[in-house]
Amino acid sequence: MSEETPGFDEKPEVPTGADADDAAAEPKAADSSPEEKEAPAGDSDTQAVGQETALLAQLDQARTALGERTADLQRLQAEYQNYRRRVERDRIAVKEVAVASLLTELLPTLDDIGRAREHGELVGGFKSVAESLETAAAKMGLQQFGKEGEPFDPTIHEALMHSYAPDVTEDTCVAILQPGYRIGERTIRPARVAVAEPQPGAAPAAKSESADGDTPSDKDADAPDKG
Repeated sequence: MSEETPGFDEKPEVPTGADADDAAAEPKAADSSPEEKEAPAGDSDTQAVGQETALLAQLDQARTALGERTADLQRLQAEYQNYRRRVERDRIAVKEVAVASLLTELLPTLDDIGRAREHGELVGGFKSVAESLETAAAKMGLQQFGKEGEPFDPTIHEALMHSYAPDVTEDTCVAILQPGYRIGERTIRPARVAVAEPQPGAAPAAKSESADGDTPSDKDADAPDKG
């Protein structure tokens, strides 16, 4: 009876298909991973410097754009302020013209009220209405001017009568024939007045002089002493 030696007829198992491919790929992957992970130090420094330069360039561009936008905003704000001042000035000018036109139409009525007051006819309900009208005109900026005894000013006075007077030293308004009116600094009607000038030759000389230019006191001083 013969005995068979075990293990000689058995064949070793050989990996096939996907198992064989995986087994062949593992050594290659193991060999290539260290090379991929290790990068040269010089390349990393170059990339960092390049990124920093790019960031600095972008920052300069942003600063330039910010400066331009700021200048545009300041210019726009200045133009807007000038526009507001111009509109306000035009609005005030238009208002003054409108008020002046209205009050100019009321001046004859105010003259009638003044004459009625001078003659004592401003009484009763008419007095109340007249005072209300004068108050409303004053609130709108109307001012009356022109008084007797004030110097004549051709810019605000209109001379309707002319005479001479010994008691004046300059052209003087001696009578107010019709009062003047103004709104602020704008005269809408000059005061119509009677003007008196100094009497010719009536003004006393400051110092009487002789024909040769010597005053009486000089002559007395030059005369010989009789004593």
